[in-house]
Amino acid sequence: MPNTKSLPFDEATIKAIAEKYPTPFYLYDEKGIRETCRQLNSAFSWVDGFRNYFAVKATPNPHILQIVKEEGLGGDCSSPAELTLCDKVGLHGEEIMFTSNNTPASEYKAAKDVGAVINLDDISHIDYADKTVGLPELVSFRYNPGPARTGNVIIGNPSEAKYGFTEAQLFEGYEMLKQRGVKRFALHTMVASNELDGSFFVETSRMLFDLAIRIQKQVGVRIEFVNLGGGIGIPYRPEESPVDLAKLGSEVRALYEEMIVPAGLDPLRVVLENGRVITGPHGYLITECIHHKHIYRDYVGVDACMANLMRPGMYGAYHHITVLGKEDAAADRKVDVVGSLCENNDKFAIERELPAIERGDLLAIHDAGAHGHAMGFQYNGKLRSAELLLQENGDVRQIRRAETYDDYFATLDFAPFGG
Repeated sequence: MPNTKSLPFDEATIKAIAEKYPTPFYLYDEKGIRETCRQLNSAFSWVDGFRNYFAVKATPNPHILQIVKEEGLGGDCSSPAELTLCDKVGLHGEEIMFTSNNTPASEYKAAKDVGAVINLDDISHIDYADKTVGLPELVSFRYNPGPARTGNVIIGNPSEAKYGFTEAQLFEGYEMLKQRGVKRFALHTMVASNELDGSFFVETSRMLFDLAIRIQKQVGVRIEFVNLGGGIGIPYRPEESPVDLAKLGSEVRALYEEMIVPAGLDPLRVVLENGRVITGPHGYLITECIHHKHIYRDYVGVDACMANLMRPGMYGAYHHITVLGKEDAAADRKVDVVGSLCENNDKFAIERELPAIERGDLLAIHDAGAHGHAMGFQYNGKLRSAELLLQENGDVRQIRRAETYDDYFATLDFAPFGG
């Protein structure tokens, strides 16, 4: 069973980078991001007008958004800040899908002002959006299948999730839209996150295709596109395998030809909204060993902490760790890799078998390119790290500077801090 994961760089490269940009820092691999975009686009090239709306929340950096835009992706947004990021890189109108929940009118207005596809999360929001900002020509609904589907640990079981319409509400909602003069209709769902079983997404396709057929028959509304959601997972553990995107695209196509074409609903556009699979495997948190502690367990202390990457502490998520320069060394030490936060769950690894780690060794924490830096926080006065881009030509450039204490104190309304 493999116990290693490959890297697009070596120890010498990271040491050179660290001389200019102190650890910890995030490093993203542009080549890998572009290659994944192309693989996904190729898998669904049979769909006229296919688009993956990149989940901006995964990696909300305009330099990353510019890359995925150049590869033909749109933006999946859930807040005005994310809408602004899309606008700044030139994503506009229906290149953006706005999916939010418990949404204030100001945010619906922001989405409508840029012409984004608005994806309503609740049947009561039809009236709310109509009265506060007005309904656009194109409206989508988010469907929650409840007990008809199972979810997973990250997104939860659909019947316990706060998101979306029930099936009965979908039919009622489309009738309401039709009566209010809405001309174009879409359907969306999101029932799993970080799922490695490709058949899950095929069954999601079957579910939405069936709904589109029944909605057309019962309500007289023709669905323009179905958004299968995101959730395609990545192999965080070395022994796991990635989703076969080409196979997934082929199997969804077979279902389309089996269900949609005979129903007379061709063309029905199929879109996705993946973020994790696009950037997740191509981002690394680089950190340095600064301490050792030997009590009831052996600890390796690093200069990053949970404020830089909270997934292990929040979910118990596994992130592979490579000790740079010791890729081929025996993993014969069992240690917890920890940060300096005043929380005992501030751990990147628990009882992980790793090579002997010395003070000054650099560690690469894998698969941190999505929901990593974006989920950072400032508890204990910790500062968010820099983000760097390893470009296709091998050069490295900073795409977000590290925070400073001036940044941390800037919002204080207190005279000694300049407030």
